[in-house]
Amino acid sequence: MNDAADQVMRRAQPWLGTLVDISIVVPPDDAGSSLTAVDAAFAAIALVHRLMSFHEAGSDVGAINRLLPGQSVDVDPHTVSVLRCAQLLEDASDGIFNMACGAQLVQLGQLPAPARSTAATGMPSSAVAPAPARNAIVFDAQQRVTKMVPAWIDLGGIAKGYAVDLAVDALQAAGVRSGCVNAGGDLRVFGAVDFPVLIRDPQVPTRAGQRLLLRQQALATSAGYFSSRLHEGRQSNALLDARSGQPVPVGRSASVLAPTCMLADALTKVVSATADAAHPLLRRFGATAFLI
Repeated sequence: MNDAADQVMRRAQPWLGTLVDISIVVPPDDAGSSLTAVDAAFAAIALVHRLMSFHEAGSDVGAINRLLPGQSVDVDPHTVSVLRCAQLLEDASDGIFNMACGAQLVQLGQLPAPARSTAATGMPSSAVAPAPARNAIVFDAQQRVTKMVPAWIDLGGIAKGYAVDLAVDALQAAGVRSGCVNAGGDLRVFGAVDFPVLIRDPQVPTRAGQRLLLRQQALATSAGYFSSRLHEGRQSNALLDARSGQPVPVGRSASVLAPTCMLADALTKVVSATADAAHPLLRRFGATAFLI
């Protein structure tokens, strides 16, 4: 901290299917404005949850998933930003990362089928392709999304990181100098303060596998240990290699350090699927990675 009298304010709320923890450095006699800043950060996270949740029928994701091929819908600019980044990473990774993985995750018991599921995809669930379709949606110059093929999109592999970035933006806009926003292991640290971070051991998730000190960085970790389950006699988890539509092995975790949490979040899926902590995409996006 920059001053011996500075303190850390910490608040947590459940969002995005996890517990979001916000810690900020509070100068003396500034608790009131700092609390307002934290409220603004949580409001930003709540916005992403409302717009991009697979589970919420009223979300932009829900609206896209109800489309038949050839139909279009206008979505929020924040949703467009995440969709464009997801599309960029799908192309750059040659399909290792793919947001059109919703149907595969539903088949694996990791997501509930959207309401009106047959109409939403234009095909019965029993006919879902083994792997997600490529280039499932396209955009116009504004905020209009057109579905190109029968598919359900899921932004669970990228939207949480975007929510963290949006919360950091809200804190900084409110004048907060330093802090950390942590959404279940997807986090970003800003300002001139080192924040300690523990990475779980994938073999024993209750134990720390690695300890880091972060400053001015985003970090995301992906692993399948908490989502691992037996579904219809088959072991599954929520991490997919989108090239095959098959779950990634649960015995390891992938962590990525990147300039933004959205990039870190998405790139963990590439590193998890390939088990390659030196994947070429990392350098392209100014990121580094490690596996445990």
